[in-house]
Amino acid sequence: MAKKKKKQEEMSFLDHVEELRWHLVRSSIAVFLLGIVAFLFKEIIFDTILLAPKEANFATYRFFCKVSRFFGTEGMCIEEMPFTFQSLAMAEQFSIHIWTSITVGFIIAFPYIIWEFWKFISPGLYDKERKGARSFIIISSFLFFIGVLFGYYVVTPLSVNFLGNYSVSDKIDINIKIGSYIALVRSSVLASGLIFELPIVMFFLTKMGLITPDFLKKYRKHALVLVLVMAAIITPPDIISQVIVAIPILILYEVSIYISKIVIKRELKREKENE
Repeated sequence: MAKKKKKQEEMSFLDHVEELRWHLVRSSIAVFLLGIVAFLFKEIIFDTILLAPKEANFATYRFFCKVSRFFGTEGMCIEEMPFTFQSLAMAEQFSIHIWTSITVGFIIAFPYIIWEFWKFISPGLYDKERKGARSFIIISSFLFFIGVLFGYYVVTPLSVNFLGNYSVSDKIDINIKIGSYIALVRSSVLASGLIFELPIVMFFLTKMGLITPDFLKKYRKHALVLVLVMAAIITPPDIISQVIVAIPILILYEVSIYISKIVIKRELKREKENE
């Protein structure tokens, strides 16, 4: 018996909005549930992870110290962080606990969020492209988690070390609001994770015909300036920190050019096959 082929009706704008809404609802539920789990493990989240960059024996500081000693100096070695935390508002710690749990829930749920995003855009893709769902989710999640680790082990320690040791006068005691510190860690980690999604963004922009490899090459110098500005925003205002952060972003930009070339070649090949 011949199978009946069902024609998919074109969805209206409101239908697309409704479809997107349910994808967002399911993603939000996943973030919420994982946020509850993170809320229950506050000792691990705060004591073991978030407050670790404040300690002088943090892995990044030890690494920089070894590098410094390799060159015969102790300039990058840290003995202690000359600041303490304080909570000045009644509900500050509770608020920090909630928002940090939501952030952790988002980070853990990121692969599922990407999967929901893929389900939303997949109807507009070719059959061969739909088969790449697993690769897309794995690569996107991998880049995001690498960015999160980069933000935690590189951007955060550089910022904490610089800002925590900066003082305009010896007469001033450095007592940092815990909310300010946690906000710095959260923003550094999330910003780095999202920045590392640059190749994925370039892939879709190329698919939509908004950019080309020639365009990316032409404006490479402008991108360099933009990268330095981004590095200056998410890092303390010292040259070494900005260079350390700018290097992987520039590498991602070059990778994006390569990915854009592949997309263009596949599109041209598909057009020839259709002709």
